Amino acid sequence: MIRIGICDDNAGARIALEAAVERALERRRSGGAAFFHFSSGEGILQWLDKHAGEMDLVFLDIEMGGLDGMETARRIRAADGSLAMVFVTGYSDYVFDGYAVGALGYLMKPPKPEALDDVLERAALLRLRDEDSVFVCRSGETLYRIPKKSILYFRSERRQIACVAQRRTYVFYGKLDETEASVGEGFVRIHQRYLVRAGAVERMESTQVVLSSGEALPVSRACRAGAMAALAREALEG
Repeated sequence: MIRIGICDDNAGARIALEAAVERALERRRSGGAAFFHFSSGEGILQWLDKHAGEMDLVFLDIEMGGLDGMETARRIRAADGSLAMVFVTGYSDYVFDGYAVGALGYLMKPPKPEALDDVLERAALLRLRDEDSVFVCRSGETLYRIPKKSILYFRSERRQIACVAQRRTYVFYGKLDETEASVGEGFVRIHQRYLVRAGAVERMESTQVVLSSGEALPVSRACRAGAMAALAREALEG
């Protein structure tokens, strides 16, 4: 299921776009979608600040009162480098501005079916392309897609794993060994309970690593030699 945000200060326009997207998904036979409606740029930014990693695609109206769609997109991109964005507008004047924020494209109101099909296809391809750069986990009914470069470390406690990222902490059920295998290269086991992203380590001391965030994590005796070698290798290759 794809999670789609629609940000427009016109309620009728939001409803119409949702219906159009649903028809496009039916044509593509690509499954259902969960929709999130926002009436302002400020509103979607506040939501994303608390729900980072919980949306796959957002449609932004450019001509909104208050914070317009272009400025909203700039602020979204500053906080999230992977969220797919599509501009919706009644004017063609802004077409080239979207390149600065990595927009997937533009839709003119009302969106034509072929144009909507095109941006949804590009969004699907983007998700496939980014599979290696995100860590996916589920907590209850919520699926999170977390950019690996934003992760600081994983911490295991009983049957729960905490993924501590730059903007928030995600908690899910699992085993740290399985998480280590899933997340792949670039992460180093420093303790039975801790798995750290090598790029987040500022320095390693005898019994701890200090992260760029200033937080210190323990290094166990059993993991010390392997962790030192892995961190040194990552530093040379990085």
